[in-house]
Amino acid sequence: MKAVVLHGPNDFATEEIKKPEIGDHEMLLKMRKAAICGTDMRIFAGTKTKGIRYPSVVGHEMCGDICEVGKEVEGFRAGDRVSIANVIPCGSCPACLEGRENACMNRKAIGYEFDGGFEEYVLLPEILIKSGNVVKLPEDVSYTAGALIEPLACCIRGLKNAGTGFNDVVLIAGAGPIGLMHMQLSKIAGAKMVIVSEPNEMRRKAAQELGADLTVNPMEEDLHKIVMDATNGMGADVIVMAIGVPALVNSTLKLCKKGGTVNLFAGFAGTGECTIEVNTIHYNEINVNGSTAYKRIDYLEAADMVINKKINLDRIATDTFKLDEFKEAFEYCKSGQGLKVMIEP
Repeated sequence: MKAVVLHGPNDFATEEIKKPEIGDHEMLLKMRKAAICGTDMRIFAGTKTKGIRYPSVVGHEMCGDICEVGKEVEGFRAGDRVSIANVIPCGSCPACLEGRENACMNRKAIGYEFDGGFEEYVLLPEILIKSGNVVKLPEDVSYTAGALIEPLACCIRGLKNAGTGFNDVVLIAGAGPIGLMHMQLSKIAGAKMVIVSEPNEMRRKAAQELGADLTVNPMEEDLHKIVMDATNGMGADVIVMAIGVPALVNSTLKLCKKGGTVNLFAGFAGTGECTIEVNTIHYNEINVNGSTAYKRIDYLEAADMVINKKINLDRIATDTFKLDEFKEAFEYCKSGQGLKVMIEP
């Protein structure tokens, strides 16, 4: 079968490898769509190496059809359309016992410890199946939307951490795929106004199409003035940083209402270090928090939203490449021309 094999930083190619053979407690997924995540980009580029195996197949946002089922596996059959919650918490570490399985200290994941979605067939191990991480989807859910349930689950975790609620003014910094999911989730949560800050015209247009109340080009417009004018000088109740630029953190904090929340959702570039005026946080009692991965309940809620057509994920996917074209897809992602880039066999 074909697979994108990662041999080291900036050393990857589409190759022919042996198709996996399943055991009695395993299943085989025929990949239909897999999405390239920003984390995948850092892995391929070598800026993220922790927990990465060489050689390996990465990719953790995927959807496909079950094509083989081990004889001891119950509840699934060949032909089932499924999406994969790739993170498998241990359930017994201090983080898990405190209810933070998304921050599990011993978690395993498809695309990391187990080969991931950038291949024609993906082995689904017993631990994944028994953890309830294989979710059935109806036929009317596209493979694209199914693959994007995983990042949506991450955004739901971020939304819960941010505490977005009824009548809030929300500022989303960045209108990439993640920002567009956060924008839609904020509206669903009852926000009265969602402002999206994004310099890219194509991404601002997508935000407008998906329901943003106000879009701003921060390179050409005064974002601070626009936010303050829209909130009678109070600032945003909730700010989600969906772009990982450390230099923007300080200026973003100044857009937050007293007692508001800033969620640092994105993974930040480099070491993530930045200089901030801590008195902005201190005197305005701003709550600053982060968000990592998702809990399984978040994934199930994300799947339910997709199944019941409560959110538009298909619009976020703008381009599709074949496995043979993966290097072109990688370079296209680096260019920032599209939104979510999908891979198919």
